[in-house]
Amino acid sequence: MADAVGSIDMPDAQDEEVQEPKKARKGGKRGKKGPLGRLALFYRQVIAELRKVVWPTRHQLTTYTTVVIVFVAIMIGLVTVIDYGLDHVTKYVFG
Repeated sequence: MADAVGSIDMPDAQDEEVQEPKKARKGGKRGKKGPLGRLALFYRQVIAELRKVVWPTRHQLTTYTTVVIVFVAIMIGLVTVIDYGLDHVTKYVFG
């Protein structure tokens, strides 16, 4: 019977080899610098990421803010109506 590709009957040659554990690598960019150097690197990376941000225009910002305020006002009204209705139902049932 022919073995299929990836069959577990015949292990691959690389699986049979005893692999030596890799040595743990110390250092890198962080290992060479002290705490102040790492802090400076962090702030440089933060500033580099902030430069990549596409900031909204004033018109987009006012539009988004208006949408959020209207949505919050609608939700406040909805919760108020539900609370008022449940208050009257509770008074009717237990009052």
